[in-house]
Amino acid sequence: MVDALAQLRRAVEILGYDDATFAMLAAARRELTVSIPLRRDDGTVEVLTGHRVQHNLSRGPAKGGLRFSPEVNLDEVRALAMWMTWKCALLDVPYGGAKGGVTIDPRLYSRSELERVTRRYTSEISPLIGPQIDIPAPDIGTDEATMAWVMDTYSVSRGHTVLGVVTGKPLPLGGSLGRPSATSRGVTHVALAALEEVEVSPAAATAAVQGFGKVGRGAAEFLAKAGVRVVAVSDQYGAVTRPDGLDIEALALHVDRTGSVVGFEGSKAMNSLEDLLLLDVTVLVPAAVEGVLHEGNAHHVQAQIIVEGANGPTTATADRTLADRGTVVVPDILANAGGVVVSYFEWVQANQAYWWSVDEVEQRLADRMKQAWLRVREHAAHHQLTLREAATSLAVKTVAEAHRARGLYP
Repeated sequence: MVDALAQLRRAVEILGYDDATFAMLAAARRELTVSIPLRRDDGTVEVLTGHRVQHNLSRGPAKGGLRFSPEVNLDEVRALAMWMTWKCALLDVPYGGAKGGVTIDPRLYSRSELERVTRRYTSEISPLIGPQIDIPAPDIGTDEATMAWVMDTYSVSRGHTVLGVVTGKPLPLGGSLGRPSATSRGVTHVALAALEEVEVSPAAATAAVQGFGKVGRGAAEFLAKAGVRVVAVSDQYGAVTRPDGLDIEALALHVDRTGSVVGFEGSKAMNSLEDLLLLDVTVLVPAAVEGVLHEGNAHHVQAQIIVEGANGPTTATADRTLADRGTVVVPDILANAGGVVVSYFEWVQANQAYWWSVDEVEQRLADRMKQAWLRVREHAAHHQLTLREAATSLAVKTVAEAHRARGLYP
């Protein structure tokens, strides 16, 4: 939360807003913490903790992911909800930011146990969610099956099917074509735009991707298809490299078969996960968790461009170091916004009961990402700001103006 507040404070300074505006934008609109009793498959009972934070509702209903992770805590959820507010505003999506999470390691629970956790969590937060109130989506540790359980639980409580209560659903339940790959495609769109900005062709570029999950796997695949040589990939178990470029399609099959990038034929194991972040590559995509680029390693980062596939992978201290060194950092609220853009498309389709083709979805996503990139790049150049300062100040201005137009009640 410290880094999120520091970014907001800097945006407020750039915009010339007063302390009252900072205080209003720093505070979450609603926060809910719930207990989730779970009967395990062996009959024992344990109590888990869940959170849902709605940061800002000035521009529309709240929107944000639901993550299952042992690292989930209220402070983290607050920061992620704030970043979602800026992300939606920057991409001109009519939502406010929200986030939810349950403190649980999903790898240690059966599918039936995770379903029970999801349904109880949903029942506890159901007064605060809905298609016009707050729309959850998948995040770390959750997937389209999780969203199906949320949608069903909520729908049963309302007495009718409510497709628009979540996004990231399975296609038979009103999911959108193109949604699973949307964040990865968005990362790729802005990465290629950043390469063009520094006058490096995809064929001449190299990339390293930290994380081979929902975002990193797709980003690696799409970058490789665009001609970028992906020379290193990591997951939570280890990292592999091949200077001539990894065969990402073959690596994906290896991961499907073994559960990890470790041991991929033709690759070399790296000494540590952090080594990947320090490789001499054109593009670095941190697509795992928060805070991986920090005061201790920022001075050693050699990448020319960093595209933040994860939320908050760069601390405020590292951000200053990278800016001083001239490293181009494409901030998370722009780089990984593809997911919320197509979530918005899914919500629109569900409300209209009319679904678009995958080509329509992907073209609209590409247009949104490219327009946002150009807007942020031009704002940064005109006002001598970093891309993060430009993106955050543009987003904060949008939200603040909406809040002021609505006024205070009463």
